[in-house]
Amino acid sequence: MADHGPLRALDERLGRAVAASAVPSWLAQFFADLGNASVALPVLLVVIGWAVWRGYRGSRGDPATGPARRWLPPLAAALALAAVPALVVPLKLWLARPGPPRMAGGAHDGFYPSGHGATAAVAYGVAALLLTHGRRRTGRPAAGRLPLAAGVALLNAGVGIGLVRQGYHWPLDVLGSWCLAGVLLAAWCAVCDRRPDGRTARPDHGRGPKPGPEPGAGPGPRPDRDSQPGPDSSRSSRDVGPGQEPGTLVP
Repeated sequence: MADHGPLRALDERLGRAVAASAVPSWLAQFFADLGNASVALPVLLVVIGWAVWRGYRGSRGDPATGPARRWLPPLAAALALAAVPALVVPLKLWLARPGPPRMAGGAHDGFYPSGHGATAAVAYGVAALLLTHGRRRTGRPAAGRLPLAAGVALLNAGVGIGLVRQGYHWPLDVLGSWCLAGVLLAAWCAVCDRRPDGRTARPDHGRGPKPGPEPGAGPGPRPDRDSQPGPDSSRSSRDVGPGQEPGTLVP
């Protein structure tokens, strides 16, 4: 992105094609606005408030759940969103990529990566993680997790298309912001998706522990045939005389 090349030329051709596509401008603008901090931040704050309330309610009567465990996921979510401008702004200044023709007359360069794309991906992504955090941490399957993840993915795809369609960013600007958001979301999961014993929570997908053999069930150890007493064993031992070998019958 810092220099002209075949990838950058291909990216700009694709961006001009999307900007001239038949996607309605009003719809593209609606999705592009979802990447504004003024929209994404209130949504995340509502989910953070709900997560704090749920953590407080679930921790009552459970001495193993302390304040640190209750406050860590919401606090990490807020820090993940705060890290977006802290990472995006230096990258924009370092790469200084010019924007699309609509933005070329601006007072500055620096459009890679997209701040709106990263804000939307982190805010809505970590909100979805917070909504399913309780069940995911305990390893239990969460109902509706897949539809929620699909909805967040489609929403962010709409934000990316809207930014390119409206001429605010090139396609790779948005792709770079998604990669950055993926790192932040993975860091959130590494910090918060851990059980109190230190292990990472993994859903069991409905599989329980394998049942072991019931006490007394199944055949026991097979007795040795040679250790079984024969029909003449008692007689042989009873008829053993002085100087005779066991098992020898007395005539």
